[in-house]
Amino acid sequence: MIDLHTHTLFSDGELLPSELVRRAEAIGCRAIALTDHVDYSNYKFVLERLWETVEILNENTSLLVIPGVEITHVPPLKIPELIEKCREEGALIVVVHGETIVEPVSPGTNRAAIEGRADILAHPGLITKEEAELAKERGVFLEITTRRGHSITNGHVAKLATEVGAPMVINTDSHSPGDLVTRSFALKVGIGAGLTVAQVEECFSNSERIVKRLTEKLKR
Repeated sequence: MIDLHTHTLFSDGELLPSELVRRAEAIGCRAIALTDHVDYSNYKFVLERLWETVEILNENTSLLVIPGVEITHVPPLKIPELIEKCREEGALIVVVHGETIVEPVSPGTNRAAIEGRADILAHPGLITKEEAELAKERGVFLEITTRRGHSITNGHVAKLATEVGAPMVINTDSHSPGDLVTRSFALKVGIGAGLTVAQVEECFSNSERIVKRLTEKLKR
């Protein structure tokens, strides 16, 4: 399993980065991105803290640990700018908290994330066909999530992404130990969203490609 969307106690997660990584390692995860919630108030603080621990963990664990962020509940007009600021501060992967139907996310967030070329648009809710087409054009990955609540619209996301050919990944959006999943469970979630086994494997391959690209950055 490669998991590119997780949270630690640097935002609203329950675990220290070290424990989250160890628990992921114990269930067979090969790479994990630590993507705590950020806005303009805390993105520098979070990324500085994550880089301190990521360097240690990458030297002493068997999986690749990637420092990133999830831009969350930021006014849509400011999202593209904050994506760039997070990259400048060292975020190797930028996730944007999409328009899930279980939270009052500002309308226009999905489009702003895609226009700003985030790496992943998390749990995009009732994303439109036009937005999915733009995600394909901009190379933004749409997330199929194993997270309870956010996963309600997985079927809609999978259907539209398949229809227009937008790339997908499967992540956990983990906040607590019980949110982490194995690759076999993620496969079941993907099939439950209406994807074929081959399509789920393509989601996994997309994550592999992202990690390969980021591995090169971590080596520099």
